[in-house]
Parts: sequence; C-alpha cells; structure tokens
Amino acid sequence: MRPIGGYFEWEFPSAKGQQLHKNAVYLNSGRHALEYILKGLGNIHCLWIPYFTCDAVMLPIQRVGVSWKFYHINEKLEIADNLELGENEFILYTNYYGIKDEYSKLLAKQYGEKLILDNAQALYCRSVSSSHQFYSPRKFMGMPDGGLAVTTVPDTTGELPIDKSFDRCKHLLKRIELPPSEGYSDFKDVSKAITEAPLCQMSNLSKSIFASVDLDGIKHKRRENFESIHKALNASNRLQIPSIDSFECPLVYPYWADNGDSLKKKLIEQQVFVATYWPNVFEWAKQNDLEYELANHVVCIPIDQRYGNEDMKRIASIIL
Repeated sequence: MRPIGGYFEWEFPSAKGQQLHKNAVYLNSGRHALEYILKGLGNIHCLWIPYFTCDAVMLPIQRVGVSWKFYHINEKLEIADNLELGENEFILYTNYYGIKDEYSKLLAKQYGEKLILDNAQALYCRSVSSSHQFYSPRKFMGMPDGGLAVTTVPDTTGELPIDKSFDRCKHLLKRIELPPSEGYSDFKDVSKAITEAPLCQMSNLSKSIFASVDLDGIKHKRRENFESIHKALNASNRLQIPSIDSFECPLVYPYWADNGDSLKKKLIEQQVFVATYWPNVFEWAKQNDLEYELANHVVCIPIDQRYGNEDMKRIASIIL
C-alpha cells in the first residue's frame, strides 16, 4: 500500500534534453558494472588489462575469478603492441581522460565482442553495439554512487537487490556549505563502502539524481573549459591531445609536463585540487616504463561544470 501524506522527500525533477545510454543497465558503481559484464560473459580464460589504469578494476576481476595479463600503452595512450587474442580471451581498454572516443571505436571494429571499454572517465562516449562498456556517472556530477553497463550479456538485473544510498550523501551536502576538506573524509568513507558493497541495482536516490541533472549543460561547459585551458597550455603540453571534435566530453584536461609531480603540489597549495591517475601504477609498472611517467607527470586539471573561463585563466597562470 502506498503511503499518503507526511513529510516531504528531497525532490529531483526530471531534466529535459539529452538521455545517455538508453539501453544501459543501472548498477551501484562503475566497478560493479564491470563485475556484471564479467559475470555475464562467463567463461573468460584471460582478460588483458593496461598497466595504466585504476586498480578499482581488480576487485571485480578477482571477485569473478578471472585471470589477467597486463599490456603497455604508447605516448598516444593507445595499445603499444598488436595483441592477438586467443580463445576466450578478452581485452579491457581505458578511455583515458575521456578523450579517446575515436580510438575506442577503432578497437571495437578490431576486437568486437572481445572488447570491454572502461568509460569511467568518458561518461558521454557513445556506446558501440558490438562491444561491452561501463560508465561511472559520479565522476562527472554529485551522486552518492551508481554505474552503467551497456552490454550484450543477458539481463539479470531482476535477480539483483536495489541498493540504498541515503547514508552516502554527507560529503555531497558538506561540499555545498563547507570547504572541500571538511567533507573529504566522508567522501573516502563512501568510496570504501561502495568497494565493499555487493553487486546491486542502482539505488532509487542515485537514479533520481542522475535523471534530474542537466546533461547537455554539463557537456557544453566541460568542452568549453577544455578548449579554454587547451589554448593556454597546448604549446607546452607533451601529451598529444586529439581534436576536440573526436570525443564527446572530457573528464579533465591532461597536461603532461616534465615537472608534473612538483606542479601537482604547487596547484594543490593554491587550492586547485588535482588527482593522480593512478597511484597503483607506481607499484604495477617499472620506473622506466611510460606508464610510471604518465602517473607521475600528467597533471589532471579540473575543467568541470562548476568553473568558467576565469578559473581556467587562473590555473594557466599558476602553471605558466
């Protein structure tokens, strides 16, 4: 029986405009979306994964009991060698910084159903029907949790419980009224809770938030900020940035500098919080590997929808 009356819930009116990934399966995080795909694929003899990726992918791989091997990438952030996959072998490729959409399409043509695209950093990257892909919306907007899988594996979501997210919102509320540092420990606690959670359907709260967000506005502002900072930093950026017309929407602006490690510290001192993608690479790769260099010296500059041209100018002035 539906309750009538009483106090109000927090309302999230559905936004008009773009709908992302109409055929997506809604799950409780990006890593759980990968777990869902791996379980659906079943008999995987080996999964090839890049040295340069987040160790979050390891948990679902280990949960499902899949064997894995590492591969290297080159300076264009593309697979270094031509990997020939054996029977029941699959390959996972990370759409780095959300700027490798075009290359992801080429890989889909090459590997087809044996390809899993990690689009955690590329929420807007259009899915390809021949391959599998997963997304992490909370990297692009304020959500307590949630992930998407677009895949051809059998739909088993009806067998999964619906997650609950009401106790994972403290850091989101603090971020509105307090400095970021005040909610950071809560953010870490939520990340830990998501890691430990079993595979579930996305919570009703996270679904409501995702449906209420101005997706078109987010995309427009991110692309605008990306172009702005790119104009200022392109000449000194060691990373070859593809044409902005070749990708839908970036997560960050990747700036590869010889002094990237010290530059990160300098920016953080100036209240520009830049993440290192990814600390685990320092353990996985050798010190003379390209992946080690990228993790150490690529500065991932925030270009999200909260900021504008003046913020990009400020960041550029600190760097230059």
